Amino acid sequence: MFAGKYVNVTAVRRKNKEIEYLEVPKTTISWVQKLKKIPLIRGVVGIVESSAKGSVHLNFSADKYAEDEMDDMTEEERAKELAKAKKKEGKFDLTMILSVAAIGVLSFVFGKLIFTAAPAVVEELLFKNMFESKLGHNLLEGLIKIIFLLVYLYLMTLTPIIKRLFQYHGAEHKVISAYEAGVELTVENVQRFSRLHYRCGSSFIVFTVIVGVIIYSMPFFEWDSIWERIWIRILLLPVVLGFSYEVLRATNAVRDIPGLHFLGYPGLWLQLLTTKEPKNDQVEVSIASFKRMLELEKQYANGTTHNS
Repeated sequence: MFAGKYVNVTAVRRKNKEIEYLEVPKTTISWVQKLKKIPLIRGVVGIVESSAKGSVHLNFSADKYAEDEMDDMTEEERAKELAKAKKKEGKFDLTMILSVAAIGVLSFVFGKLIFTAAPAVVEELLFKNMFESKLGHNLLEGLIKIIFLLVYLYLMTLTPIIKRLFQYHGAEHKVISAYEAGVELTVENVQRFSRLHYRCGSSFIVFTVIVGVIIYSMPFFEWDSIWERIWIRILLLPVVLGFSYEVLRATNAVRDIPGLHFLGYPGLWLQLLTTKEPKNDQVEVSIASFKRMLELEKQYANGTTHNS
């Protein structure tokens, strides 16, 4: 999936080798655009938007995969599935997109709450009396959070479907890097580039852990019980997300400055798990998606198309 200024595009290769696209024009809401210009707040807004649009495009891919799987069904099973599909015709209208997006946002929030609270609980149970200083406990909590994250991502990569998803993730990065380098977007050219990219959202995950340790260690965020500790983390979650986004922007801004480019390394290291080397056919699909996005961007910019 590639996001442009005017439209988001996802390409999916069907079982018959044809490539289908989901093209979702971006809507402009004035008050949201204003929020996206405010430091700290813009990070939270961006995360919500990314969760929403990501869910819509993943749902599209899953639906197409399910349709292809119907080829292996009996006539009776296929008839039932086709009946269900017919009822869902037009499922990517505005109402459906908003519904899927809302589920995606809620899933992100719920997952983030668990990922924020669980390490604090584990650290409290295992190392409650190890340190007098809260800093030591916060550092251990951050370490436990990173361990949780790495184990979770590693286990995900063992699943064939997730591994394939991460291969497409790597293909996206290669295509973007090739485009930024100004080379022709061919499979051979694209494959020469790294699957790691500074602006990836995976980097943001690492920064939330690092920034969280710093913010939680500030003297005016003391706690006397595990429940206070958890509530402080939950209440500070938007603050952590906001600051983490600004750190990500800063590391992107200095990535070409000698001596400062290493600041983005933690995020790149995490991408060793969240991306995998793609196959040539996966790169081909990513190139098709990117070119389609560029084509639509020109149409929108020239006023030859309009939001549906």
